[in-house]
Amino acid sequence: MKIFPAIDIKDGKCVRLTKGDFSQLTIYNEEPIKKIEEFLAYGFKNIHIVDLDGALSGKPVNFSTIKGILSKHKINLQVGGGIRNIENIQQLVDAGVEKVILGTAAIKDKSFLQNACNKFSNKIALAIDVRNKKIALSGWKNQTEIDAIDFIKMVENFGVTRLIYTDINRDGTNLGANILESLSIAKKTKIPLVISGGVSSINDVKNIINHKERNIEGIIIGKAIYEKKIDLKELKGLE
Repeated sequence: MKIFPAIDIKDGKCVRLTKGDFSQLTIYNEEPIKKIEEFLAYGFKNIHIVDLDGALSGKPVNFSTIKGILSKHKINLQVGGGIRNIENIQQLVDAGVEKVILGTAAIKDKSFLQNACNKFSNKIALAIDVRNKKIALSGWKNQTEIDAIDFIKMVENFGVTRLIYTDINRDGTNLGANILESLSIAKKTKIPLVISGGVSSINDVKNIINHKERNIEGIIIGKAIYEKKIDLKELKGLE
């Protein structure tokens, strides 16, 4: 099981949202590179980064920060936020990003997703961000009526190598991950799934691992780490 400590970047700082609501934003006043180095010190090699400025503006904003991280440290980054064209993807791949996460642009234009998967083999992850099983877009501000599993089935054979499945209603709430729904999605697709949203304790992590669903590739954990509700040493021991 891969554990992905999460870093959301806004205005050059690590932040966390509650349910994707930018009016409920907590700034932790930590530089992303310092947080990366903390995670590295505990032995984590897989990190989830979202460029929130990029998600809001529709174009990558914090590329220089991401490039700087990769120039200093050998680490597996999956990066999303504002990635809307092939040039954006190429830039991140050239910088050394392991997985480029596509969301809004891929949902709006399936041909873009397919082209990206064809051009960047084994590099494309797909963000499926949901409220009540329906996909939300553009930094979670725009709610659609697109059913998550219906969309996943439509693109299943494109070559997406990872699904990032986030329950927005749980994200940043410390209420616990929506494990049952995530497991249900994982069983309906062959694409490896990473659970995101609401993981609040070490017991949440253990519960996910204990389900032994083979198609669950990993877990993303954010706010619970920043608020020290999960001990990083204990967490690393579960990976």
